[in-house]
Formats: sequence, C-alpha cells, structure tokens
Amino acid sequence: MEQDPCLRQTGERAVHFSAYQPQYELHEQYCTEIPQAGETFLVVDLVDPALRTEPVGMRVMKRNGKNESEADIVADVRPISHPDGVLRSEVSLDEGLYTVTIASEKHNLLKRPQYLLRVHMVDYQKLALSIAGPLIAVLLFVWVAYRLIRSKWLRRWWTTAPSS
Repeated sequence: MEQDPCLRQTGERAVHFSAYQPQYELHEQYCTEIPQAGETFLVVDLVDPALRTEPVGMRVMKRNGKNESEADIVADVRPISHPDGVLRSEVSLDEGLYTVTIASEKHNLLKRPQYLLRVHMVDYQKLALSIAGPLIAVLLFVWVAYRLIRSKWLRRWWTTAPSS
C-alpha cells in the first residue's frame, strides 16, 4: 500500500480514494486521472479502523482558476460515522480540475488529505514521456544508418562485393 497513489496517510490515519465510471468501464477504478466527464462514483475506504467511529466527510470542489479560493462546491458529504468503513458519493463531473478533501470532524485528525482530480484532460507530461523513448530510438537508428552509409568501409564493401 505504500506505493499506492490513491492512499493518503497522516500519522497512523489512512484513507484510500477511488473513482468509478461504470457507464464507460465497468470494472476500472481511477484515482486522480478520470478519463471521461459524466456521472462518477467516489468511494473513500477508511483504512484505519479508528476512523470508522469518527464523523468523516468529503467535499468535492471544481477549480475555476489558479487560485483555490475560486472554486465551486460540487458535492458535500457531511461528516458522519461510517461503521462499514466506506464513504460514498455520486457526482457529475465536467471536464476540468477538482479537489477532493476528506476531513474528520473529531480533532481534525486527518489534517485534510486532498486529491487533485483531472477530468477528461490531456496530461502533456505523460504524453511527452511516452513519445520520447520511441522518438529517441528512431533518431538513433537514423543516425547510425547515416553514419554507416557515409562510411568508407561500406563503400569498400559495396564495390568489392561479388555481383550475381
């Protein structure tokens, strides 16, 4: 779980966030990159058993600008206890950036773990990284082929090769 990007931990308290869009992919779960706009099921697993007796809530806000104060509340799940350890909500998400905040009412023990959701947006950094490897391989191949064609060794071999 330590390598899980959907897990947020503050001290000994831990929560796990998942988003689902069964109308597009029935069994696929997402964390921060939501591929499509539309109805989305948000699920928070209260990993720490102590959190199941505390009032825990969730707020989803759509960012309208670079400033976090410029945000609209899309969903607000008021803090209640969740004996089954699962906090659920269904929201309609448009394309854009969202912040999901999970908070405990009791002493604010979670210190507000947040998730930044990117809905139906292109991540240009990931796109560039996925293209970089094949592009470097093609450029290296072209360079080696050019050097080979321009080499004296290839010309000598070509002129001395037996013809059929």
